[in-house]
Amino acid sequence: MSPLAVFNPPLGPNPKYFMPEETTLTMKEKAFSLSGDDFTIKTTSGIDVCKCKGKMVSLHDSKEFVDPQGVHLFTLKNKLIALHKSFRAEGPDGKDLFTVKGHFSLMSSKSSCHFINASDGREMELDIKGDWFDRSANITCQGQPVATLSREFFNMREMFVDKQTYYVTVAPGVDLTLVAAVCICLDERENEK
Repeated sequence: MSPLAVFNPPLGPNPKYFMPEETTLTMKEKAFSLSGDDFTIKTTSGIDVCKCKGKMVSLHDSKEFVDPQGVHLFTLKNKLIALHKSFRAEGPDGKDLFTVKGHFSLMSSKSSCHFINASDGREMELDIKGDWFDRSANITCQGQPVATLSREFFNMREMFVDKQTYYVTVAPGVDLTLVAAVCICLDERENEK
């Protein structure tokens, strides 16, 4: 696979998580989580990026994203009234950082993500297309690749405790936490099926 092109200006709502180089994330779902929705998100070189903590009892099936020090980044919530499973990310100030909307698609998964770009204040849209037969997905912005996702096949965790490990290659200049959250939204949509 050829390297992903740099986004300039950088892309995403959280500038702290723009990386100058292509980064591959390892997203592991915790095997013995009470909520069933806890993920650790690290680079493949072992650097902690963030954690996603599912809330055990929550009307919106909320997931809290925190940085490695435990500082709250945003809360991902299911939209209760939506034709297709959709989510919104609420920042620490209570305002929406981004939304992920599901769209109808046969034999695949399609979604879009909307946010105001921190770099230039423009309204942006990401297109997410997943092929869950081969367990992969692509995220693009105006046709330019943002990230590619693949799932580890047939590991022991998946076979015995139904927990996933995802590998996500993210283009330089893209918010890693945004991409991680979009991937968790995809995982949620597929688990719903």
